[in-house]
Amino acid sequence: MNNPVTNLSGLDLRAEIERLRREKNAVILAHYYQKPELQDLADFVGDSLELSRKAAATDADVIAFCGVKFMAEVAKILSPEKIVILPDMEAGCSLEDSCPPDKFRAFRAAHPDHIALTYINCSTEVKALSDIIVTSSSAETILAQIPRDQKIIFGPDRHLGGYLSRKFDREMLLWPGVCIVHEAFSETELLKLRAQHPGAPIAAHPECPPAILDHAEYVGSTSGILNYAKAMDSAGLGNTLIVATEPHIIHQMQLAMPEKLFIGAPGADGNCNCNICPYMALNTMEKLYLSLRDLAPRIEIEEGLRLDAKRSLDKMLDMANASVGKGDLGNRG
Repeated sequence: MNNPVTNLSGLDLRAEIERLRREKNAVILAHYYQKPELQDLADFVGDSLELSRKAAATDADVIAFCGVKFMAEVAKILSPEKIVILPDMEAGCSLEDSCPPDKFRAFRAAHPDHIALTYINCSTEVKALSDIIVTSSSAETILAQIPRDQKIIFGPDRHLGGYLSRKFDREMLLWPGVCIVHEAFSETELLKLRAQHPGAPIAAHPECPPAILDHAEYVGSTSGILNYAKAMDSAGLGNTLIVATEPHIIHQMQLAMPEKLFIGAPGADGNCNCNICPYMALNTMEKLYLSLRDLAPRIEIEEGLRLDAKRSLDKMLDMANASVGKGDLGNRG
C-alpha cells in the first residue's frame, strides 16, 4: 500500500531526503523520464537496466527507484538482499499492462517452436516466461546472434519489434502492445516542426510508430539519444535537435549542452502534454520522502519467480557482453 501524502508544507523536502538517504544508507535512482527535481537529487540518472546494475554494485542497503514498477522489480531481481522501494506503486507501464502473464503463457504454448525475445518493459512474471530479455540498447546486438531459422516471438512492444524486423529482414510474431507515450507523436505535427527548423535532425526512440521513425536520422534508446546529442558537433549536425521520446530526457541534454536547442516532438494537436508519461509523473518529491521515511511501498518477489526472471536477464547480459561494441540501435542517417 502507498503511504498517504500528508501535509508536508513545513518540510525542506530536499534536505529531509538527503538526511534519510544517509540514515537509511540508500541509493536514489531516477529514470530519464522523471521530473527534473527528482533527476537532480538522484545518485544515478539513466535507463532502467543501467540504473539497476549501478545500484547492485553499491553497498547501499536501500534502493529508492524513481521510475515505474517493472524497473524497480528489475532492481530487486538483481539485488535481492537490498530493500527496494518505489515512491508510488501505481506507477505502472502501458506495455506491461498490454501483456498479462496468463495470455502470454497461452501465446507461447500456441507457438512451441518459437523462442520469446521480450522487451524489458514487462512484468517479472512475463520475464520468467521468456527466453531472452532485451533493452532498446541491446536488442539489435542480441537479435544478430540468433540463427535466422529460429522462429521468434517478440513482445510486448510491436513498434520496437517491427523496427527490428524491418531492419534485420526477420519475420517475427509481434505481441500487439504499444507505449502510450510514444504512440502519441503526430507525423503531421512533426513535419510542421521540421519545416520550422530546417536542417535539424530528429532523434527517436524505437517505441515510436514507423511513421515517426521513418523521418528520424537517429533511432535508439534514451541513453543513445543523449549520446547522439553530445556527438552533434563532431558530426556537423548543428545546434538544434528534435527529440521524439518522453521530453524529460531534455533536462539532461540541457544540463550537458546548454548552448544547444532541444525541442520535444509534438503530439496530435501540436501542443498537448500527451507525450509526458503519466505513470512516471506519479513519483514526486513528497512521495519519495515518505517512501524513504517508511521504507515503503516495497518491491517483494517470490524467490523461485525471481530466479526464473533472472535467467532471461542473465541470458541478455551474456549475449550483450559477447558482442560488446555493437551497442545501440544506431544511426539511420
